[in-house]
Amino acid sequence: MTKDPRPVEEVTAFLAAHHGSPVTDVTYLVGGYWSSAYSYQCDGRELVVRFGQIRDGYDMDELAAAWAGPDLPIPEVLAVGAAFDGAFAISARHHGQFLEDVAVGDAPSAGAALEHLLAAFRAVPAPADAPSSWYPPGEPSDTSTWRQWLVDSLIDDPRQVVSGWRAGLAEDPELDDLYRRCERRIGELLDVCPERRDVVHGDLLHKNVLLSDDWSHVTAVFSWKCSVRGDFLFDVAWCTFWGAWHPGIAAIDLWRRTIADPRLGDLLDHAAERHHCYELAIGAKHLGWHAWTGDSAELHRVAEHTAAILDRGPRPAAAITG
Repeated sequence: MTKDPRPVEEVTAFLAAHHGSPVTDVTYLVGGYWSSAYSYQCDGRELVVRFGQIRDGYDMDELAAAWAGPDLPIPEVLAVGAAFDGAFAISARHHGQFLEDVAVGDAPSAGAALEHLLAAFRAVPAPADAPSSWYPPGEPSDTSTWRQWLVDSLIDDPRQVVSGWRAGLAEDPELDDLYRRCERRIGELLDVCPERRDVVHGDLLHKNVLLSDDWSHVTAVFSWKCSVRGDFLFDVAWCTFWGAWHPGIAAIDLWRRTIADPRLGDLLDHAAERHHCYELAIGAKHLGWHAWTGDSAELHRVAEHTAAILDRGPRPAAAITG
């Protein structure tokens, strides 16, 4: 469902009408699955406009910008509204290199930057009774819990855009068996998953995190549509799971960095089991995603990796040495 780019002339006309000022240097950027994006300049500012079908994601970006700080650079969202056949969002442009492009040799610097980012996520305040699903605002806190979010993420909900995938998995006995085994194991591990309310981005790769040219610090975090309030170890599991696709991410070894952090103390109780639960949840969810997109090659690659994680069990809780 990646959005096809619109003609630059059409985008330029839209932006000029929106701003009431001339716009220059309109350039198509590599967009995400749900949006097409363009950089441009207007009134002396570097900006980015995105066009897509799902406005909620843009509204979440606008609200998440309130969490921004020196260690959590979230682009300011200047406008969200209707455009063409869907929605648009305009935000300040940030520069850097995408996290998934880190080379193995730059992993130490990028790893330190990720540690600072996760610390910034944990530092965003939230009431103890805050709902886990923070968007839309007003979700009841007694039903929106972290554990319930984990369970719900495994349900094929016909109300969601991505739906109908469970029947596709069920058609393949091996995939169906793997999915059911993941469900059972996640259910067994739920009790050790704490009801924390850390900011969890939930999609740290896919061109959603920029780092400086020397990989020493994060320069922007985009796309908050998958974010939730929960256990910070979920974002750790995201990076370790997808490290199989990205050698530089694997070399960061965020799991070992996390469990070796003396600042975390009791926050790491049952860390190995929690992390294992979240890796399985990520794997199971992406079995559904690739069944829905029809990407058979990635579906079977995710299945093989998820099965290996399931058979391996929790990662050893050993600290970094050397």
